[in-house]
Amino acid sequence: MLDLVELYTDRKPGNVLAKYLPALRRVDGTDSHDGLDPGFPGEWRRAARDSEFRRAQDHERDRVYFGPAVRQGKADGLLVLGQFAYCAAIVMHGDGNDPLSFRDIRKRALRTANPPAWGGDEVTYLDAFLDARVWAMKQEEAHSDTSRVDTAQRVFLRERNLDLDPPLHRKVYGDSHHIG
Repeated sequence: MLDLVELYTDRKPGNVLAKYLPALRRVDGTDSHDGLDPGFPGEWRRAARDSEFRRAQDHERDRVYFGPAVRQGKADGLLVLGQFAYCAAIVMHGDGNDPLSFRDIRKRALRTANPPAWGGDEVTYLDAFLDARVWAMKQEEAHSDTSRVDTAQRVFLRERNLDLDPPLHRKVYGDSHHIG
C-alpha cells in the first residue's frame, strides 16, 4: 500500500492520499492503522475514481504480482494455467522468503516433481504445486478455504486445459463463473 500511494503521489502530487504518507510509513509492515482512521478508507474510495490512481494500481499489480509470476512461469516452461496458478499464489502468499511464500510453495513442489523446463511433465508438476499451495493455505486460518484451488485451478488441470482455452467453467465460494 505504501509503494502504491508513493507512486500515485509521484505521478499526482497533492492527491487525496498524499497526506497519509507519513502514517503509512510509520505503520508499514505492521497491523496498525495509527494515523489512518477514520478518514483513509473514504479517501481511498475517492482516489479509486481517479484514472491516475487506477493506472498506479495496475502498475503495482504488474510489478509485484503479475510480472514475477509470468516470468517464473515461463522460466519453468509453464503454459497459461501454470502462470495463473503462480500469480494467484504470489497474490495470496507474497513472493518473499518466509515459510509460506510463493517461493516456499514452489520449492515444496520441486521436491515432488520437475517443471517442463527441467524435463518434467507439466500436469504432474502443477499438481504438485497445487498440493503445496493447499498445504500452505491450510497453515493460515485466513486462507484455509482452499476452494479457489480445488474448484477452479485443479478443475482446469484435470481437464488438461493448460492454455485456459474457453469455455471455462468454475465454481468458487459457491458462485459459478462461466467464460465464453
